[in-house]
Amino acid sequence: MKKTALVLGATGLVGSQLVSLLIEDGDFAEIKVFGRRSLGIENQKIKEHIVDFDHPESWKADLNGDVLFSSLGTTIKKAGTKDNQYRVDFTYQYEVAKAASENKVPTFVLVSSLGANPRSSIFYPKIKGELDEAVKQLNFNSLYILRPSALVGDRQEERVGESVMIKVTSVACKIFPFLKKYQPIPAETVAAAMINFSKQPKNGQIKVIDNPDIFPAA
Repeated sequence: MKKTALVLGATGLVGSQLVSLLIEDGDFAEIKVFGRRSLGIENQKIKEHIVDFDHPESWKADLNGDVLFSSLGTTIKKAGTKDNQYRVDFTYQYEVAKAASENKVPTFVLVSSLGANPRSSIFYPKIKGELDEAVKQLNFNSLYILRPSALVGDRQEERVGESVMIKVTSVACKIFPFLKKYQPIPAETVAAAMINFSKQPKNGQIKVIDNPDIFPAA
């Protein structure tokens, strides 16, 4: 039976790769994209829902399908304040996941982050860790949480510091094998792994996939 994918964060680095792969994947007949702006892609599989995430009542009923994929996220630079970043990285994703679980969507695949920890003293990994723990309490048949390292790919905005860090880390990981968990990872690899995990048998498992284990899963 053909599946329906629900995608959150489709305009981002991983999300855009995910949508491209889903379009080519014969197992998925429909891709419902939920976002604040259009993808600008014309494809018969894609059904766009331009939504206001602050008003779940306006989009919850449309959140029906076989698997929810979420790679939504922002930076403090783009968000402007920590409150705004928290709203995007935690609140919006949690509210969508909660609505999907209530609508009996069986599988949730979430992109988190290396070092995610709800007890971290650093804001970003703390948000990610809080979300990871919160979605574990929702009623999905299967939940996969991917924790990639720095993402490699063509971004719409330039991030000079991040680009330098990726280059340095890539070299360091080749020299020092014990740093493998920090190996930068292509966004397309993360997207492919997300799809592959979504196709595993629905057995009620909650699985956290760390960076080194994402590569072979793709």
